[in-house]
Amino acid sequence: MRTEKEKMLAGELYDPFDAELVTARERARTLCQALNATQESEPEERRRILVDLFGTGGDTVWMQPPFYCDYGANIHLGTRVFFNFNCTILDVCDVRIGDYTLFGPGVQILTPLHPLDADLRRKQEYGKSIVIGSDVWVGGGALILAGVQIGARTIIGAGSVVTRDIPDGVFAAGNPCRVIRHVEEQATQ
Repeated sequence: MRTEKEKMLAGELYDPFDAELVTARERARTLCQALNATQESEPEERRRILVDLFGTGGDTVWMQPPFYCDYGANIHLGTRVFFNFNCTILDVCDVRIGDYTLFGPGVQILTPLHPLDADLRRKQEYGKSIVIGSDVWVGGGALILAGVQIGARTIIGAGSVVTRDIPDGVFAAGNPCRVIRHVEEQATQ
């Protein structure tokens, strides 16, 4: 029989009150509280916490606390991802973020979903993974919702609500977020 954690990670209905999941969330919240209490003068302590918190990428992430997440272990970061102040990731399913991606302040990445049936919603939830490519820039206050994929080198405008996939190399913005134009690579001199 599958565990509630296995169901959760597979995007199936699961019981969020399962003891193993509650313990895992408590662990992540404790690590986030410790991270958020660190000072700029404590880079080694901050790095230790980030390595413990994230599934991968804690060794190179650039983090401006406060930061909040559900589990941390389901967050997989490429090289040198940057989170500005007050970002939140609800990672009931995998969140995969490519190299050199930047998040403005207050960005939320949300994998959980809830059943439409109220009785079922009282006991179970589910989620969908989120994938964000390399060299993406997400403007402040944007919401990235469950199941979305954002292509490499894309820019998401501040305050956008990303409800569907966004391709590589575009500027997209709005609620719902939509492609505004393609981004031209500038030649360096």
